[in-house]
Amino acid sequence: MLDNVLQRIQNYSPGALALPAHAREAAVLMPITRTENPELILTLRAQGLSTHAGEVAFPGGRRDPEDCDLIRTALREAQEEVGLAPGLVQVVGPLSEVVSRHGIKVTPYVGFVPDYVEYRANEAEIDSVFSVPLDFFANDPREITHRIDYLGRTWYVPSYQFGGYKIWGLTAVMLVELVNLVYDTQIILTEPPQLTKKEL
Repeated sequence: MLDNVLQRIQNYSPGALALPAHAREAAVLMPITRTENPELILTLRAQGLSTHAGEVAFPGGRRDPEDCDLIRTALREAQEEVGLAPGLVQVVGPLSEVVSRHGIKVTPYVGFVPDYVEYRANEAEIDSVFSVPLDFFANDPREITHRIDYLGRTWYVPSYQFGGYKIWGLTAVMLVELVNLVYDTQIILTEPPQLTKKEL
């Protein structure tokens, strides 16, 4: 399974955004466990944060001036937020750039991590760290779809419920790209989802 993920991401040409050169940059790490049934590591952001408070997200944040590149940003932020040592991460490659509602260009990086890591949530930023089996998303088990109008386009973004966690927004956009790539699913974000017989 992981060999398939590795090959598909390394052969992938992610999309790039035509944003101004001075646009603020950020990066997130999409950690996948090295297990027979890989899991994604996610965080629940602290309630007191100024942006994205109480939302599910991947470890990550804005690029610091001393970061030599965005991979460094993703690894540094993951260490600061959840105690994941950079040396434990095998960076596989990037997915497409996305833009947050605050106008920040975010680059996601997929990385493999051991399954024995004991994550330590930085209480100032993170309320909890949890994992979700990657194949949970393969059949697109969305509860609802959010219509988001942004940058002159309309997006239909799924919202997933796993345990007590709601996974939606920019995190769901990144997840959809990963799942489409790994499982050959065809979750389309630019069109409304097809209604099932049960919903009709």
